[in-house]
Amino acid sequence: MDERVIDRSGQWASVVGLGTWQLGADWGDVADQDAPAVLEAAAESGVTFFDTADVYGDGRSEQTVAAFLGGRPDLHVLVATKMGRRVDQVPENYVLDNFRAWNDRSRRNLGVDRIDLVQLHCPPASVYSTDAVYDALDTLVEEERVAAYGVSVETCAEALAAIARPNVASVQIILNPFRMKPLREVLPAARAAGVGVIARVPLASGLLSGKYTKDTVFAANDHRTFNRHGEAFDQGETFSGVDYGTGVEAAAEFAALAPEGCSPAQLALRWIIEQDGVTTVIPGARDPEQARANAAAAKLPPLEPETSAAIRDLYERRIAEQVEHRW
Repeated sequence: MDERVIDRSGQWASVVGLGTWQLGADWGDVADQDAPAVLEAAAESGVTFFDTADVYGDGRSEQTVAAFLGGRPDLHVLVATKMGRRVDQVPENYVLDNFRAWNDRSRRNLGVDRIDLVQLHCPPASVYSTDAVYDALDTLVEEERVAAYGVSVETCAEALAAIARPNVASVQIILNPFRMKPLREVLPAARAAGVGVIARVPLASGLLSGKYTKDTVFAANDHRTFNRHGEAFDQGETFSGVDYGTGVEAAAEFAALAPEGCSPAQLALRWIIEQDGVTTVIPGARDPEQARANAAAAKLPPLEPETSAAIRDLYERRIAEQVEHRW
C-alpha cells in the first residue's frame, strides 16, 4: 500500500490506516479474541498506521495494540495515541504534570519507552491557542517520551490554530463525504505547513456504508445510540453530526454512486484518499473482513470526475446546512 510522509516529523503512514476505537469501547461489544484478528488483517493488507487513545476502553485498545505488535516484531507500524479525555474537560487540566502522568500510563499500556505520535484528544477550544500547552508538549519530545505530537480537533478553527504552531506534526479531523468543510482551508494550510492530516470518522459512523435504515437499532453501549444528540461527547463524532434520518436518506443516494466493484464504504474511503493534503484515513473495523475491504480502497482506480462532482452535489444539497455552521 502507498505511504505518505508527515513532513514535520519525517514519519510515514499508509494511506489507509486503522482506527481502533471499536476495539476499546462505545461500538457495542467486540470480543477480546476478535481484536487481534482485525489488527492482523489490517497489517496483512499493508496498513502501517494504527490510531488509538488512552480513553478507548480505559486503555483496552492501547493494550490490545501492544499485545499484537509484541508478537509481530517484523511489522513496522506507526502507532499514534491520544490523551486528555480521562479527566474533566477544563483548560486547567492541560498542564505538563498531567501530560507526563498520562504519557506514563500510555507508554505502559503500549509497552514502549517512547510513543511514536501523541495527540491531544479534542480538548477545550482554548487549549489550542495556549502557549504553555505547546511548551509542555515540546518538553515531552525533549524528554524522549514521544517522538512527535499532534492534535485531534472538532472544528476547522481549532485545526487552523494548531497548524500555525511550528512543532505540531499532525492534525486529526473529521473528513468524509458528509463533512467537507476542511477542504476549503484546513487541508491547504496543512499542506503549506507540512502538517499531516489524519482523516477520522470516514464513514460517518457507518452511515456511508449504506447498510443502515431508519429502523436500524444499535446496542445500548454503542455511541450511535447514546450520543446521537451529543449527550456524552461532541455530537459531531456520531454520524458526523448529521441527523440520522437525513443521513440514511443521503447515504442511499451516495451508495448509488459507487462504481462497479466498489462498495459504498470503499467509495467514501477512496474519495478521502484523493483529497490533496490527506496523509491517512483511519476507518475502524469490527472484523477482519471489514479491515481487508477498507484497505482495498487504496488500490481502487481514481474516481471519475463525474462521480466526485456528484458526491459534492449530494453534500451541498442534503448535508452542508446541518454541519458547516457548527464544525
